[in-house]
Amino acid sequence: MPTTRETILAALHAQLSMLPATVLRGEVLPERVPAAGLLILRDGDPGEPETTLSPLIYHYQHRAEIEAVVQGAGRDAAFDALCASIGAAIAGDRTLGGLCDWIEAEAPQPVDLPIEGAAALKAAMIPVVLHYSTADPLG
Repeated sequence: MPTTRETILAALHAQLSMLPATVLRGEVLPERVPAAGLLILRDGDPGEPETTLSPLIYHYQHRAEIEAVVQGAGRDAAFDALCASIGAAIAGDRTLGGLCDWIEAEAPQPVDLPIEGAAALKAAMIPVVLHYSTADPLG
């Protein structure tokens, strides 16, 4: 049976998979970036939980990351559209079907990466904060 953390990350991956970009989870950057862009969901860090007693509950503000990458001549517009689509996907269901208390993305800090012999990449890590509670930090 998957843990609360894994269930939430899988739901976020599924929600992002509805976008036209290729969406991977925990993979390395492939040699080619698809024309519609590439998203790689990184599990991130659950951080130190706050706790409540009776019953004992752990409250997390888990920081996952979405690596967003586009390539080509129109990469500025493509990157902007990709980030907007991520925002719309998250805003469409901020509880991931009731699995989270709240999910919120932070602003990206894009960088241009030159590639020898190919079109440059535009990429950014987009932090996503997942607020959820669980009765077991390992469960």
